[in-house]
Amino acid sequence: MFKKKEPLFHIVKRGEMPWYFSWGVRAAGIVLALLCCALISTLVTSENPIGIFATIIDGSFGSGRKFMTLLQNTSMLLCIALALTPAFKMRFWNIGGEGQALAGALASAACMILMKNQPNAVVISCMIVTSLAAGALWGAVPAFFKAKFGTNETLFTLMMNYVAIQLVAYFSVVWENPRGSGNIGVINPNSHIGWFPEILGSKYALNIIIVALVTVGMYIYLNYTKHGYEISVVGESERTARYIGIKVDRVIIRTMVLSGAICGLAGLLLVGGTNHTLNAAIVDGRGFTAVMVSWLGKFNPIWMILTSFLLVFLGRGAGEIATDFGLNASYGDILTGIILFFIIGCEFFINYKLSLTKVSRKEEK
Repeated sequence: MFKKKEPLFHIVKRGEMPWYFSWGVRAAGIVLALLCCALISTLVTSENPIGIFATIIDGSFGSGRKFMTLLQNTSMLLCIALALTPAFKMRFWNIGGEGQALAGALASAACMILMKNQPNAVVISCMIVTSLAAGALWGAVPAFFKAKFGTNETLFTLMMNYVAIQLVAYFSVVWENPRGSGNIGVINPNSHIGWFPEILGSKYALNIIIVALVTVGMYIYLNYTKHGYEISVVGESERTARYIGIKVDRVIIRTMVLSGAICGLAGLLLVGGTNHTLNAAIVDGRGFTAVMVSWLGKFNPIWMILTSFLLVFLGRGAGEIATDFGLNASYGDILTGIILFFIIGCEFFINYKLSLTKVSRKEEK
C-alpha cells in the first residue's frame, strides 16, 4: 500500500491580529495592486510606469472638480454601505441595496415630475418622505418573509433588484422626454423644481454633508443604543436572543426597514442632488460594491469611510488610465478587477496563514 503523501503547505487560522498589522497587510496589498496595474499598463501602452501612477492620481486630484466628484462618489458608495451594515451585523445578507436605492430614486423622480407646479419646498419634502418610504418598503418585504416563513434573504433581496430595475425602465418610457427617446432626460431643467440647493459653491457638498451625518448616526446607533445591541445579539445567535427575551422577528423587520430607508436616501441624493434625472443605471452598481465596503470595513462605519474612499479612488484612477491612453472602458474595468482581487486576497492573509507541514509538526510536538 502506498503511503498518502501529505501536502507541503496547509492553511492555519490566525489568532487575533493587532489592527495596525492587519492594515499594514492591506496597505501592502494596495501597493502590489498598483504595481501590477502599472506593469500591465506599461506593457499595453508602452508608457513610463511613473506616468501611469501620475495618471491614477490625476484621475481624482487633478482639479477641484475631480476632487469633489471623488468625494461625491465616495459618499454615495458609503451611504449604501452604511445602509447594508446593520443587516449584515444581524447576519441578514441584504444583497438588495441596488434595488432599494433605485426604489428611492424612482419615488424622488415621480415627485419631481408629477408635482412640478408645486413650490420647491413642498416637492423636496415629498421627495424625502416618499424616497425613504419606498426604500423601506423594498427592504421590509424580504424581511417579512424571512421572519415569518424563513425564506432565503439573499435570493429574495437579489430578485427585488431586478423588479426595481424593470420598474425604472418602464417609467423611463412613460415619462420619456423628448418623446420617442426612451429616456427621461434632465427633470425640470428650467424651474429646478426638486433640485437640492447648492452650498459652498458645489452641488455635491450637501450630499457629502448628509452622508457624513448619517455615518456618525450609524456609528452611534450600532454601538451605543439598545437596537444596536439587539442587532449584535441576533447576529451572534438567534437562539440566545430569543432566550434573553429579544423578539427576533421584530428586530429583523425593523433593521431591514432602516436599511432600506437609508438606501432610499441614497436614491434621493442621486436624483435630487446630483443627476436630476432617472435611469436604470443611476445607482451604477454601488449596491453590490457596497457589500465589499461593509465587509472590508468590518461593519465599522469609521473604517468604511476609508474603504469607500480607497475603492472609488482606485476605480477612478483605472478609468483615467483607459481614457488618457485611448483604451476602451473595459480596460478600466480590468484594472479595477485586478485591484479588487488584491484587496480581497489581503483578507485571506489577515485571517489565515500558510504553514509548512514539517514546521507545524514540530510546533505540535
